Order: sequence, then C-alpha cells, then structure tokens
Amino acid sequence: MRILLWHVHGSWTTAFVQGPHTYVVPVTPDRGPDGLGRARTFDWPDSVVEMPPERLRDADIDVVVLQRPHELALVDAWLGRRPPMIWLEHNAPHGDVPDTRHPAADVPGATLVHVTHFNRLMWDAGRTPTTVVEHGIVDPGPRWTGELPRAAVVVNEPVRRGRTTGTDLLPAFADAAPLDVFGMGTEGVAAHAGLPADRCRAHELTQRDLHAELASRRVYVHPVRWTSLGLSLLEAMHLAMPVVALATTEVTEAVPPGAGVVSNRIDVLTDAVREFVADPLYARSVGEGARAAALARYGLPRFLDDWERLLKEVAR
Repeated sequence: MRILLWHVHGSWTTAFVQGPHTYVVPVTPDRGPDGLGRARTFDWPDSVVEMPPERLRDADIDVVVLQRPHELALVDAWLGRRPPMIWLEHNAPHGDVPDTRHPAADVPGATLVHVTHFNRLMWDAGRTPTTVVEHGIVDPGPRWTGELPRAAVVVNEPVRRGRTTGTDLLPAFADAAPLDVFGMGTEGVAAHAGLPADRCRAHELTQRDLHAELASRRVYVHPVRWTSLGLSLLEAMHLAMPVVALATTEVTEAVPPGAGVVSNRIDVLTDAVREFVADPLYARSVGEGARAAALARYGLPRFLDDWERLLKEVAR
C-alpha cells in the first residue's frame, strides 16, 4: 500500500512509518511546511520516500493521511482526485469546547481518527465516521539512571504558550527541585517564569540526544494544562522514569496507579517531586511501573496492528 502523508509531527510519524507500507512524503525545493520531506532528526526506514508535488498525480496513492485542514486542497491540486482519506487529529480542541466543530465534520469520504478517547469525546465530528488509534512509541529502552537530582520537563514554546503548557506552574515545581526544560523555543523560559538560572535551565536538543538527557534526571514533570497527550510523557515512561503530571485531558488514562503521581493539586504534585528526588530507590520502583504501563498500552506492536486494520478497512 502507498500512503501519502505530510511530515508534520515527527515523533508520531516515526512510529507510523515502522509499518509494512510505502510512505510517500511530499518534498519541495525550500523544504517548507508542505514539503519538508524525510526527517533529519528522527530515524526513518527506507520505506519513507520523498516525492515532489508534480509527480504525485501519477504516483498511484492508495490512502491519504491528512493532518491539517489545508491539506485537503493540496490533495485536490496535486493528485487531481481524492483517494480514500484518513483525517488524523493530533490535538484536543480549542475554542468553544465542547462545541468545537472539527474541520473533517461531514467531509465526504473521510474517516476521522483521534489519538485519544478524550479528543474524540470533545470534538464535534458531525456525521463523519470517527475512531481512535492510541499512540504508539518506538521503544527507547529502559535507560533511566536518575543520577541527577533534578526534574525534567519537555514542552515546546513555553513562553508563547504560557498557561496552556503550565509555564506559570514552573516556579512551584522549581521550589521542589531544580528544573531542566527541554523543547523548541525554551530560551528565556527561566526569566519569563521569574526563576534564577540555577533553578530552571533551558535546553534545545535533537531527538537523538533528548532521551539520554531525560533519563539522567530523577523525575519527569508534565505541567501541561491542555494538550492531547504529550508523546514526551509516554517516552519518559518508556525510559522507566517516574512521572508527575496534571490530571488533565488523557493523562489519568495514560498514567495508572503505581506509574507516577497524577493530581490537580499542586501541593500533591510538588510533594511527589520532592519525594522522588530524595529517594532514588522509590523513583526507580515507580519508574519501572511506568515503563510496564507504557509498554502495555502504548507499545509499538499494538499501535501498528491497530493502524493496519484501519488502513485495510479504509482502502477497501
């Protein structure tokens, strides 16, 4: 099967392209947002092939995976037809939740796929057929050492996104343990949060380096108020890190008892950070529970099996 999709979400796509198909990603001379081509900071197999837009009309595409509203117009312009379409929604809705209408609502020939059950519940999809395929993670292995008594946070653009990503909560967590904030656009996060540099350090790393850095921190903190389900949280669990997270969106499903501490009480969360930092053996035990839970629910084999069934149904 030849599947057309745009390189939009590198971490998710890295899992998706581990399947048995040929994955066609558009590439343009400027490698802009609609033609980024193959990933340069993720490991993708040779089954991911780049193709310029002018060749797509003759490419014999079996299924298209859409991830952004304007991609439907690109399909019409570049392919001149509409193959079976899967509209993949990575995000929780914004705006008038729970009345936010999805762009795929009532689009003929589309199947809407959410990555969490929370998202499916909150988006209004109209009459469009809708299902859920939960995340899958390429296992980085149980790499946690916890040698550094610090807390790791992964969030992109925490200064711009502010309360959405829980940037205003960082001072409370920094009081419990020094923080290392990883992600794109993290520069200036300490000053924005009013924290001294020794309590909050910013790091922008490639995906290849991120896992090793995370695994050396004692605990993973997920302060995000409103997101779908952060893949960094699931990756931290795969690394066997104990996790501390807000009980929002899908987190309560992803982090069962014994895998970490989940609460909407900041005092409960900060106390948990202190306890993990102070007790490495306890942190290790809970981290092992987090890894077991992540492998059971978000392992790559289950993810690929779910997608294989769906692709066969849609392509019939």
